[in-house]
Amino acid sequence: MSDELQPDEASESRDDEPRQQPFVEGLKERLEWAARMSLLVFILAAAAFLSAITAMRIAIHGREVNMPNLVGKNVSEAGKMLQSAGLGLRVADHVYSDLPINVVVRQTPPPGMQMKVEQQAHVVLSLGQRQLQIPAIEGDSLRVSRIELLRGGLQVGEVSNLPMADQPVDTVVMQNPKPGAGGATPRVDVLVSAGPREASYVMPHLVGLNEEEAQRRLEASGIKRKVNGVSAPQWPHGTVIDQSPMAGARLSAATQVELTTAD
Repeated sequence: MSDELQPDEASESRDDEPRQQPFVEGLKERLEWAARMSLLVFILAAAAFLSAITAMRIAIHGREVNMPNLVGKNVSEAGKMLQSAGLGLRVADHVYSDLPINVVVRQTPPPGMQMKVEQQAHVVLSLGQRQLQIPAIEGDSLRVSRIELLRGGLQVGEVSNLPMADQPVDTVVMQNPKPGAGGATPRVDVLVSAGPREASYVMPHLVGLNEEEAQRRLEASGIKRKVNGVSAPQWPHGTVIDQSPMAGARLSAATQVELTTAD
């Protein structure tokens, strides 16, 4: 009896296969559709993200402008230039200069710098030339000149020194501006005498000479010297075995040379 049932069960199994095939094919189509939709959603999301980034960059750069050159412009003209660029103006200071009154002398930030809209430019405006009476200080000492300038609301500017044999040390021999001229700044630059140029010498090579010859060479140049004797049997008596400074060094007249000789 069991042998008769086996063919029937096999037949039922073959009948189920046609019914399962449409189900599998439908499931496969739904999975493929879901995969296509997922890919489409990803592409749309990526495009939206890139569009948002691009829009942000355009918005940021669209709010930046180049700082115009304001130096030499009247304050009202400078203000209009900044206003047209979407920037503001702030007067930071006033100084005396050769430019007319209310003309921009300096600006911060410098021209060409990228600025965000509504930022401010800081400018320094000219007060015009300050007409100062410059006293005559040539021939005075630097100390006396400082006092004289301070009395007139001025001050010593750049000090240059130059050796001069015919002028005493620390004497003002030239000034700028000249006496009586109107100065745009309260500073007066001066050239000061450094006195006669100090004699200088080149240290000769004395090692190996006898002490008498070395002393004679130094005496001819007026160089001070000091001699120290040490025991050095390998050297002839009275021979210079060391010197300070070394040969070739530049010496002033006040430099003292030390020689070491063999006893």
